[in-house]
Amino acid sequence: MSLPARTVLVTGSAKRLGREIALALAQAGWQIAVHYRGSQDEAMQTVADCEQLGVSAAPFDADLAVEAAVRALLPRVIAHFGQVDAVVNSAALFEHDSAASFSYAALEKHLRANTAAPIVLAQALHAHVQERAGDGVVVNLLDQKLWNQNPDFLSYTLSKAALEAANTMLALALAPDVRVVGVAPGLTLTSDYLTPEKFEALHQLSPLGRSSTPADVAGAVKFALDNSAITGTTLLVDGGQHLQRFTRDFSMM
Repeated sequence: MSLPARTVLVTGSAKRLGREIALALAQAGWQIAVHYRGSQDEAMQTVADCEQLGVSAAPFDADLAVEAAVRALLPRVIAHFGQVDAVVNSAALFEHDSAASFSYAALEKHLRANTAAPIVLAQALHAHVQERAGDGVVVNLLDQKLWNQNPDFLSYTLSKAALEAANTMLALALAPDVRVVGVAPGLTLTSDYLTPEKFEALHQLSPLGRSSTPADVAGAVKFALDNSAITGTTLLVDGGQHLQRFTRDFSMM
């Protein structure tokens, strides 16, 4: 007998790394709840591409900085698919600040989207799986910067450090119903801060001669979802970049 399809909510899956994770999980047979904030057209394309892989997918908009929107998100996904088995917290705010420009407002913005939202979604998944007497998994996307700190993107780094600490606390608090796993990529995709040439040069700065690719990160997320013995730890998927010392963020080098 075939098992029922599993459903995963992937935040920030309209574009970039979240989209790549959603497509990889769809390829593996997961039904995909595609979360987005403002990128509706891109979200609909991700939904269509997942459906082309033979699975059900649907878009869900929410501003992760707004608590009421986050608390309503998982119930909306459950109402559509019937149940949810996993949450992948890929969406993240990434705005530059430093010790000189730091402010309460900058930190609060990053903590709301990058730390509080994943915790609330883990809380909601735990309540859901308890109601249906099942189990679930939360995967939090972190950053190799946490093991190789530099002074750039201060509020972003603090928000991810708080989420990494929450991994441990949530793994203890939500066991045995929900596993909580971190995945920490290295430099994976270029950005507005980097030219293509600069990205290629920086991507090679690792003991393995390259950092992570989207496929590497998506593969680690799938592994974390599938391996029932992993919780309360983080998989560093960065080509070993966390083993080297970088005095600045890649985008500032």
